[in-house]
Amino acid sequence: MTGRAPSSESIRRFIRSHLPIAPVPSVPEIRLHQARPTSGLRRLARRDPQGFDRPYWAYAWAGGVALARHVLDHPGTVAARRVLDLGAGSGVVGIAAAKAGARQVSAADTDRYAVAALGLNAVANDVAVTSIEIDIDAGPPAGIDLVLVGDLFYDEVVAERVTAFLDRCATSAIDVLIGDPGRAFLPHAQLRRLADYPVPDVGGASNAADGRSAVFAFEPALSRQ
Repeated sequence: MTGRAPSSESIRRFIRSHLPIAPVPSVPEIRLHQARPTSGLRRLARRDPQGFDRPYWAYAWAGGVALARHVLDHPGTVAARRVLDLGAGSGVVGIAAAKAGARQVSAADTDRYAVAALGLNAVANDVAVTSIEIDIDAGPPAGIDLVLVGDLFYDEVVAERVTAFLDRCATSAIDVLIGDPGRAFLPHAQLRRLADYPVPDVGGASNAADGRSAVFAFEPALSRQ
C-alpha cells in the first residue's frame, strides 16, 4: 500500500459524509455518527498506509451503551466530578457523563479515527469532551475523580494492562465503573455488580447469552483479599 495516510480533516470529512448521525438504541438522548453497511469503512482502510485498526469507534458497543444508560439514569454518579472515558471509541460514555452534569469530561483513545469520531459526536450532542492521551502503563491520571470503562475486556493482553491501570486508579481513591456484556477477560474478582440493562452486543458477539449487559464497580485488588 502506498500514499499518504488520511489527514485528521479528511477522516472527519469521511465520517460526516458516510456515517449518518442517528439516536443510539437504549440511549436515544445521544446521537452518534454510526456505520451502516454502505458506509465504506473498507475503502477508508485501504486509503491508510499506516494501518487501520478495528473501527470500534463506528459502532455503539453494548458495554458502553449500558454504562451510558446507567450514567444518564443516575446523574449523581458523575455530577460535578472530573471524569475520564477510557478507551472512548465513539465517545458515547463520555457524552453521557457530560449530559449528566460532569464538571469536566476527558476521553482517551489510541486510535486517531476514534479521536476524530468522538470529537464530531461531542459536537453533535452539544457537549464538551476533551481528547487526551493516557499512558495506561503509568500511574493513575492526575485531576480525575472517576474513570468510566466500556467494552475494554475483549482481548487478554489489553485486559491485563487495563486491569492493572484501573487497580492503580482505585488504590488512589479514583472511582471506576465498567460496562460490559460479559466478555471473556473481565476481572470478575474485582467487580461488584451494580445493575443490568437489556442491551445486546453488536452482532451478538459477546458471551452474554441473554442479550443483557451489566455495570460494575471496580474495586482494588487489596480490598478483595
